[in-house]
Amino acid sequence: MKTILITGASGMIGTALAETLLEKGMKVIGTDSTANSINSPNYTFINANIEDKNAVSGILNGNNIDVLVHLACSVDNDFPSVITPAEEKKSAAVDKYLYKAAVDAGVGDIILLSTYQVYASQKTREPIRETADEKPSTAYAKMKYESEKALSKIISKSVSAKGVIARICPIYTKNFPDNLRTKIYDPKEGCSFIYGYGDYGYSFCCLYNFVDFVVGIINVAAGINYQGVYNVCDSKPIAAKDIVEFLRQHHKLGAVIQRNFGADSVKAAVTFGAKGAKTDYRYNDISLACSNISYDNTKAQRIATFRWKLSNTK
Repeated sequence: MKTILITGASGMIGTALAETLLEKGMKVIGTDSTANSINSPNYTFINANIEDKNAVSGILNGNNIDVLVHLACSVDNDFPSVITPAEEKKSAAVDKYLYKAAVDAGVGDIILLSTYQVYASQKTREPIRETADEKPSTAYAKMKYESEKALSKIISKSVSAKGVIARICPIYTKNFPDNLRTKIYDPKEGCSFIYGYGDYGYSFCCLYNFVDFVVGIINVAAGINYQGVYNVCDSKPIAAKDIVEFLRQHHKLGAVIQRNFGADSVKAAVTFGAKGAKTDYRYNDISLACSNISYDNTKAQRIATFRWKLSNTK
């Protein structure tokens, strides 16, 4: 029975992952600053702030951890959508000790939740692969990129530990539509909108695709090289019109107005670079709304099936 340590275990992502791992017969240790409601003989919750080096290192050293899944310091988990200097400082403090402490404790696998935002702006409409240039421009992207580099540095010095960096697109579930809603909602106007028939789309990641990916990494056959960077997202982008239909079916949406993309994109291009674009994880750059930017998850599909999508998410 493998023992998995999850940081940020009480967040939405951490709770879903812990429950699935327990169902798979694994032993799970969760740590966070607040408890969750998981009740299982194979689950242990330890109340500890992720910045508490002594507490977290003690957990790593005293429990024969096989896999560390680092979810703390992540949007949709412990952090809000607007990233402040305090959150950046907290993440940097964790990067300085966590990965080394894990390797020193004999942890064989470390999985980091990162973000698709680390990639540079693309000049073509080709799906973005893991080999694409990186140029993080938002506060959250820079924070996660630093965490990626910290993990990579420690792994490069280890003879046994492997590191997996999951660059994940915005998460959604049936009951968590916040990231979906952002793409069709204008907070300044206070209403939802769509361009044309809404045939343009966005890359997202159903929470359960990420969970399946982590389970796949943990269960990968011995001898298979699975470390490195992975794009973790649904296999197909979700069209704006499908977001509208999903929200109408499962949530309150209200009126949806049809707008002129040409006029909106010009205005957006002038205002891009504002503080909101840099600090708000869910900032919607209207100038890119109809670009249909997508991310290639072919590499990750060797690990998991990515069977979840908007039509069957739970």
